[in-house]
Amino acid sequence: MSATAFWFLLTGASAALTHMGVFALVQHLYPEVWPEAANALGFVIAFAVSFAGHRWLSFKGTSTPIQQSLQRFAVTAVAGFVCNEVIFMVLTRHYGWFGLLALFLALVVASAQTFVLSRFWAFQR
Repeated sequence: MSATAFWFLLTGASAALTHMGVFALVQHLYPEVWPEAANALGFVIAFAVSFAGHRWLSFKGTSTPIQQSLQRFAVTAVAGFVCNEVIFMVLTRHYGWFGLLALFLALVVASAQTFVLSRFWAFQR
C-alpha cells in the first residue's frame, strides 16, 4: 500500500469517526433535530479533521498553495457531502435504515469520490 493510500485511509477513518460521533451525540442529546441536520453538523466538524490530515499527511508532497487547496478541497468535500446526504436520506427515509448504519454506508460511497477529486485536483502534485 502506498503512503498516500495509507494516510488517506487513516485520515478518512478519523474524519468519518468524527462525523459519526457528532451525528450520534446530536441525535442522542437533541432527538428533535432532523437526522439530516445532525449529518450536516457532523460533516462541518469532520471537514477540519479531513482537510488537515489530507493536506499534511495524505498529499504532503503537493505544490498547491494552502489557500488553493482549501478552496478546492471545500468543493470536493461539499460534493462528497451531497453524495453522502442523498444516500443517507434514501436509506433512512425510503428504506427505514437505522441512522448510523445509513451514515456509515453513505460515508464509504462518498469517500471514493473524495479520494479521486482530492488526488487529481484539490491536492494536485
